[in-house]
Amino acid sequence: MRKYSLAFLLVGWTLATAAPVLAEDQPDVDCEKAMTQMEMTYCAEQDFAEADERLNAQYKVTRQAMKDWDGDAMDGLGSAAEALLASQRAWLTFRDAQCAFHGYQARGGTMEPMLIYGCQAELTRQRTQQLKEQTDLMSGN
Repeated sequence: MRKYSLAFLLVGWTLATAAPVLAEDQPDVDCEKAMTQMEMTYCAEQDFAEADERLNAQYKVTRQAMKDWDGDAMDGLGSAAEALLASQRAWLTFRDAQCAFHGYQARGGTMEPMLIYGCQAELTRQRTQQLKEQTDLMSGN
């Protein structure tokens, strides 16, 4: 029993000390020339992360515009900011489910994560544009 405890302790220590090093390492990948599946998946993930950052920035702008709209609206008409929040939550659920479904083209294969990230990036860019258009309409731009 003691032999197994020592083995588990050594494996745990190895993983614990290696994890921070692995997390810090960023692959040096030129996404314009990605060739391997690992590189293409990494680039798809980076594309999604960038699209998600833009969405979050636009969401903040849209949320503020909806709060401003609410301040100018007549009482009893509901809240644009609350409607935005409900819409965004539903959209996130849709996006993630749709992209998981999209990934089934390569279910269990090394290409599946790349397909999911690509779908998430595309739908996220579309949502960012929708929020921008709604903000422009509500702001009178």
